[in-house]
Amino acid sequence: MRELSPTQMQTLERLFTAGIRPIAIPPYENALCVHRGEYAALLTPVENGGLRLLAPPTVIANGNLSVRLRKPTGDVFVWKQTEIPATEERTRQLENFRQELLAILAVAGSQ
Repeated sequence: MRELSPTQMQTLERLFTAGIRPIAIPPYENALCVHRGEYAALLTPVENGGLRLLAPPTVIANGNLSVRLRKPTGDVFVWKQTEIPATEERTRQLENFRQELLAILAVAGSQ
């Protein structure tokens, strides 16, 4: 990622205050990857100097971003051969993570 604007730095400070930290996830070196616990999101700069979600937040599986799939036995988050059950609790926490990210990003966008 290129140098961050003052608005982006303020957004990162808000993310850090919320317990959200940067993480390196190949092959996403051009995005700002952030996580809290087992949940991660990709952020990218926008023209107003802020940040936005590049893709919906997801679960980290073996250090990589997973994809949610529907299976006859129930939904799972998958990366290669690793499957993590999409339990009600995990899905709820992922949605909470997403909502918190969007709220923090919205504050930066309104400045």
